Amino acid sequence: MKVTDVAVAVFLKPDGRFLLSSRAEGKPYAGYWEFPGGKIEPGESVRDALVRELREELNVVIDHCTPWFSFMMVYPHATVRLHTWRVTRWHDVDPRGMMGMEGQQFQWQQLKTINVSPTLPGCVPIFRALSLPTTYIISNAAEMGAKVYLQHLRESWGKNAANGAPNNTFRSPTRRLIQVREKSMTDTQRRAFATEVVAMGRECNAMVMINGDIELAQAVNADGVHLTGMQLRTLTARPACAWVGASAHSHADLMRAAELQCDFVVLGSVQATATHPGQVPLGWEKFTEMVGDTLVPVFAIGGMLPTDLDQAMQRGAHGIAMQRAGL
Repeated sequence: MKVTDVAVAVFLKPDGRFLLSSRAEGKPYAGYWEFPGGKIEPGESVRDALVRELREELNVVIDHCTPWFSFMMVYPHATVRLHTWRVTRWHDVDPRGMMGMEGQQFQWQQLKTINVSPTLPGCVPIFRALSLPTTYIISNAAEMGAKVYLQHLRESWGKNAANGAPNNTFRSPTRRLIQVREKSMTDTQRRAFATEVVAMGRECNAMVMINGDIELAQAVNADGVHLTGMQLRTLTARPACAWVGASAHSHADLMRAAELQCDFVVLGSVQATATHPGQVPLGWEKFTEMVGDTLVPVFAIGGMLPTDLDQAMQRGAHGIAMQRAGL
């Protein structure tokens, strides 16, 4: 099967808007909307292809971009491997601004209000990844008690409440992502705790994942389940949850997550961590090597601090996962 490698630019503005452009006349799927980019020529890196394609298509120059994730799409006319990069800084070549150099249109869009159609099927995995926050909180209520932890969580999320609304009514404009991982709790305690977090998540614009327990995730109406490494290796089908994450420790785990159609994985430990004091960390170089051309978005985990987010994204991560530093 011949596979065509394509570089894809996901232009992002600070307010979350992203750029879509229409396909030019004469191309397959002419008039469909897509993320800008194009075919990677022999000997070209993905970044070099992006620089060239964006100059040719939109007359812009990239100032800052980071690798993200790759995925395969099978179309009637071709099988393509899409290498997505997030572009966060660029400048226009012409004073008049960005231009459709091939006669194509382009528009800035928000996930909740996409008003152009039709979009290419290859946009769907990117839309889904765009809806994931870049920080993944792992709960550690066992260290401070469930009641105290929930109060800390509410106060933390309340700092960015919209329009200064009181804590019992706020809905943050920034979506959040949390995993309930309380292995030392009894089944009854964990269910009660998860129920509280899910309720708070609905109120605070947060996605809630349940670690390792598919039945509990479904019972408390969580957004999804986070598979353990053992589950990732032994399950034969994707769980029936809206979102599925997984813990990965090897390149084989990353490939398995793609086969199981997981939405994202966490990979680590990248740095030394108090949770696993005897584990030899991967380090950033090994992490970068492992996530190269990964088929699902990857969170870096292990010794992460909020200040590590930029480096993680430059290394190909979707974002970072944190436990003690997450609040």
